[in-house]
Amino acid sequence: MLQGNEAVVEGALRAGCRFFAGYPITPATEISEILSRKLPQVEGTFIQMEDEIASMGAVIGASLAGVKSMTATSGPGFSLMQENLGFAIIAEVPCVIVNVMRGGPSTGLPTSPSQSDVMQARWGTHGDHPAIVLSASTVRECYDMTIKAFNFSEKFRTPVIVLIDEVVGHMREKMALSDEEEVEIFNRVKPTVPPEWYLPYEDTPSGIPAMANFGEGYRYHVTGLTHDIRGFPTSRPDEIGPFIARLHRKISQHFSEIQMAEYFETEDAELTIVAYGCVARSAKRATIEAREKGLKVGLLKLVTIWPFMRSAVEKVLQTSKNLLIPEMNMGQISREVKRVNRGMAKVFTLNKADGTIITPEEILGRIQEVLS
Repeated sequence: MLQGNEAVVEGALRAGCRFFAGYPITPATEISEILSRKLPQVEGTFIQMEDEIASMGAVIGASLAGVKSMTATSGPGFSLMQENLGFAIIAEVPCVIVNVMRGGPSTGLPTSPSQSDVMQARWGTHGDHPAIVLSASTVRECYDMTIKAFNFSEKFRTPVIVLIDEVVGHMREKMALSDEEEVEIFNRVKPTVPPEWYLPYEDTPSGIPAMANFGEGYRYHVTGLTHDIRGFPTSRPDEIGPFIARLHRKISQHFSEIQMAEYFETEDAELTIVAYGCVARSAKRATIEAREKGLKVGLLKLVTIWPFMRSAVEKVLQTSKNLLIPEMNMGQISREVKRVNRGMAKVFTLNKADGTIITPEEILGRIQEVLS
């Protein structure tokens, strides 16, 4: 019987995480507490930093040295991490950030669930940049998505964010773990050329340059400034344009691998619920109960939040003339759904930001209201 936060730890260790820097914050503290005990047991390093800004900096440094690294936080700490998150994006440093969401703004509701950091995860740091953000609605998914996050970060040389909410982080579910279970683990691609030939930010067909670890004989420049293929700051438009384009291309041309969603009873659905996190659990129960009442309802559960699952929404629009987006915020993913919808179906929302979960009964009531 594991908590979601405990499953995050198990997934991180299984993925090869050997460095954690963080600062205690509800409702993510269990991740730090458990890793402070378990990392030394596998010759890893745990550091409690003075704040979340420094935590993100330490994670970046450890990753540059070749260690799979992560941090975990909640809304206020996630806000403090944004500048260094931008640094990791432009310097193409693999790392994982787990955000166990709680109510805000500011200190908000430390012990209550929320889904209010969805847009912050995409646009919190400044500049035009891509983002990979995964979500979990079960304890098992906390484990699986943490492993996925490390694999994506290493493969695409980018930070990856895992969004869970207080309910998922603290609930317990039965979960089987086995050392014999086959788990795909991806490690960053290292250069095969001599150090003097190495181009740390070269443009490749995949858009992802090989990454040398500091201390292995490959010396290169790392900066938050826009840089050339050798890592040195540049103001030349003919270098800046291709660089920014490559940052986007290395993600966009791999959408099919990154984007994940689950479909439940959507084949003939006249109304499809689009949900994620703990609300997807309530939505699934509401879907089952609606079907028992003879209502053709389905569920599209978003596992990948960003890049947004445009193709999945377009797929359910082939049958559904109504979409319902329940969220524990005032409407964040619903805006993306409306953008994709372009008037093809009627889009309804169910928003709640009072620190309590959206229940199956509330979703079912909204379904009946919409279809009446």
